[in-house]
Amino acid sequence: MPAIQLTTTERRAFRADAHHLDPVVMIGGDGLTEAVIKETDAALKAHGLIKVRVLGDDRAAREDMFAQLCEQLSAAPIQHIGKLLVLWRPQPEKAAKADDHKGGAAPREVKILKFSKSGTRRPEIKKVQVMGNQRVTAGGLIKRAKKRVTSKKKTGA
Repeated sequence: MPAIQLTTTERRAFRADAHHLDPVVMIGGDGLTEAVIKETDAALKAHGLIKVRVLGDDRAAREDMFAQLCEQLSAAPIQHIGKLLVLWRPQPEKAAKADDHKGGAAPREVKILKFSKSGTRRPEIKKVQVMGNQRVTAGGLIKRAKKRVTSKKKTGA
């Protein structure tokens, strides 16, 4: 599986996105083992863009590991700076979720925006899961939906 080729602008955008990331895979003294490749593959499936820390001091060995990881996992080499390697691979499409069915009672994710009382701090964004029988009030609270009141017909004489 060949490595993915990216343009310089795409690579620059991925480098910017990876700046704040922490390394999720570490390559120790044993080098590039089968277990390390398996973990790197799992991390690429989960995140798409990852950092790998290599603990060895040999730069040529790190470059070989970088090229070998990209080749075996069909990933794009983004950056090799110091002992950090940045890899990217597009995430596979996930199978249809159980909650993607049609209907009104499915749980859904709602963003709640709370402003500070003084107005000087940034608003706080909180994602919550709202079930089918719940509603979000104007104040950002989650309440159960009230039962619908129906009128009763009088049967009479």
